[in-house]
Amino acid sequence: MTVSSNCVNCPAHNSANLVRLGIDMSNFDYVVALAGNPNTGKSTVFNSLTGLRQHTGNWPGKTVGRAEGAFQYNEKRYKIVDLPGTYSLLSTSTDEEIARDFILFGQPDVTIIVVDASRLERNLNLTLQVLEITDRAVLCLNLIDEAKRHHITIDDRLLSKKLGIPVIPATARQNVGIPELIKAVHSVASGEYICNPYKMKSQIKNVSHAVDDLEQKLKTEFPNLANTRWIALRLLEGDQRVTDAVKSSEIGNLTPAETENA
Repeated sequence: MTVSSNCVNCPAHNSANLVRLGIDMSNFDYVVALAGNPNTGKSTVFNSLTGLRQHTGNWPGKTVGRAEGAFQYNEKRYKIVDLPGTYSLLSTSTDEEIARDFILFGQPDVTIIVVDASRLERNLNLTLQVLEITDRAVLCLNLIDEAKRHHITIDDRLLSKKLGIPVIPATARQNVGIPELIKAVHSVASGEYICNPYKMKSQIKNVSHAVDDLEQKLKTEFPNLANTRWIALRLLEGDQRVTDAVKSSEIGNLTPAETENA
């Protein structure tokens, strides 16, 4: 079916690109990406969400392992893909390239960003980069027990307001917060919660004019593309994958309004 721009509860994923990325969505309603820095308990979150409903393999054409799992909620079937743990999405390594390409080109219905609540500031770099690419995300404040043990208090409601996405405190190894995380994922995937993610507005000396000019050209060529400034920055950095996608007009299909889902 073709997803219309006013169909907020329709799946947003790009089925054709997911197939190319090795993801079979034939028996699922939504796809969820699981992103995060290494050592944030991301694998524990994955196991808590999926239980025994998971399998492993490699990414197409890569030697990097991939884990997939599933869960059901409110009569909807969710496939969850555990992305490689990375510190950024700048595509300077194979792991970063895989994670970035899955979020950008696969357009998961929700991206869960797992952060270490006891090292939140360090983890926010990846969080903000993810929010530059997608408008559908949930932040999992994992290891909240460790934060409390170090006398760190996090106002999750204020953080949610600032980031414009749901923020769920959790201790995955004890299953604390996992039911709330699943509910938040469903709310975003189904359109019950409309994210308004924070976008970085920092100006880059001697580059801002070039970014603005290129962004305007992208908006003219691809009027439905949501993350034009991020794309412009990647083009100026010489990101080959993004450059190829712009040249082939593949980038113009990366909008829920034009995505066709099986």
